[in-house]
Amino acid sequence: MLGAIIGDIVGSRFEFSEPPQKGFELFTDECDYTDDTICTIAVADAILNGKSYRDALLEWCRRYPNPKGSYGGKFYKWIFSADPQPYGSLGNGAAMRVSAVAWLFDDYNDVKEQARLSAMPSHNHPEGIKGAECIATLTYWLRTCRITKDEVEGKVERLWGYKLPPLKDIYRIGRQGHFDGTCMETVPWAIRCFLESENFEDAIRIAVLADGDTDTKAAITGTLAEAFYEIPLDLVEKAFSYLPPDMLDIVAQFCERAKKSIW
Repeated sequence: MLGAIIGDIVGSRFEFSEPPQKGFELFTDECDYTDDTICTIAVADAILNGKSYRDALLEWCRRYPNPKGSYGGKFYKWIFSADPQPYGSLGNGAAMRVSAVAWLFDDYNDVKEQARLSAMPSHNHPEGIKGAECIATLTYWLRTCRITKDEVEGKVERLWGYKLPPLKDIYRIGRQGHFDGTCMETVPWAIRCFLESENFEDAIRIAVLADGDTDTKAAITGTLAEAFYEIPLDLVEKAFSYLPPDMLDIVAQFCERAKKSIW
């Protein structure tokens, strides 16, 4: 969850601006949390405080109606409709908000089922659900050492049918201005970014340099990287400086439940 928030904030300033350049500064005044962090917090709040995923998502998104980069058009309508119903989305939002599931449940079947449930309120297309289940499961397996990093690509292809393109192809497509908004693209691309990394910061940088949906790709990459690498404390502290008190309260609850010592 912390990795998702850091990736979101670092990637936030590049999504609708000039492509990032190698060696870019991670945190600047142009960075901020986006809908990715809000939805990630909402999923964690649902688990920690006994809310439905639907109610928590609506509560947090309505509380923060104008995040940096805004919400996707259909998701915005869902948030503010009188009776929000699933609308068949296969967007990458299902995968970017699922990280808390992988840390707050300790059984494989629970992780998979809760990932599905976290996607269902809005992203109930089979591809949206698959993206959430894939990222939650990989994160759970990595954090519990059930698979090695070298085993990830094979597992992903066999179990979810994602083929991970070479990083050079992801960079080429991103630099051509393509915006990867679906689970079918962002999930395998983010996994590849993680696999090519050497440490947590490197993973975030690789994801952002891939351009396109920089905040979401970095959030998903950060989710996986948190499960495998140690996050430098200074990155945690800088990311937290962007968050309001109510979000930090959920983060603190999450860290206590997940037994993550960061303060």
